[in-house]
Amino acid sequence: MELIHALRTTGSVRGFTGEPVADATVAAILDDARFAPSGGNRQPWKVAVVQDLAARRAMADLMRPVWHEYAGAVVAGLRPFAYGSASEAPAVAAPPVEAPNSLIDEIESIPVVLAVAADLNLIALMDGNLDRPPITGGASIHPFCWSILLAARARGLGGVLTTFLSRAEPAAAAVLGLPPDHALAATIFLGVPTHQNTRLNRNPVESFTTLDRFDGPTFAG
Repeated sequence: MELIHALRTTGSVRGFTGEPVADATVAAILDDARFAPSGGNRQPWKVAVVQDLAARRAMADLMRPVWHEYAGAVVAGLRPFAYGSASEAPAVAAPPVEAPNSLIDEIESIPVVLAVAADLNLIALMDGNLDRPPITGGASIHPFCWSILLAARARGLGGVLTTFLSRAEPAAAAVLGLPPDHALAATIFLGVPTHQNTRLNRNPVESFTTLDRFDGPTFAG
């Protein structure tokens, strides 16, 4: 697949056919993704290919209340888990709402479930000393996650990256055998898509790009 086409047409896929994905294909996807950018070439990622159905169900049981919190915030017109200021914790000021979620409800039948962890000993957390939630650590792990999705797309698969399980990391650690000093960065679902959305709605460049300063004039290009 031509690179620019892949970048502009790879949408999140949450519906999969019943067609299985061979272990060799998963290994090939990870073999491509390992070439993702890595600060200092430390490659802090660790991946669990979760095939055990009991483990998958336990993951779903941990994600479901988080999803209900998320749905409740959306129904109330709030931004779920958003920080209003540097001093506020990510909470949901709305009652949870039970809502279906095929990734959670049908987790046993999803062809590929990957748990991606990051070794915190190998990550330079450049903003860890600031009086706000740190974000720069994601630069060491999320390019790898995105490379997984692109490598899957190149093989006719679709997928989606989620972070619901990360909110329940202490309990998920026991289910997944998460090593000490590791963070659960993402859960990725892959499979043959029932529909690959390629018409993506994104804001134009001029809506988020300025010249010289963030409060500078619009960068027209």
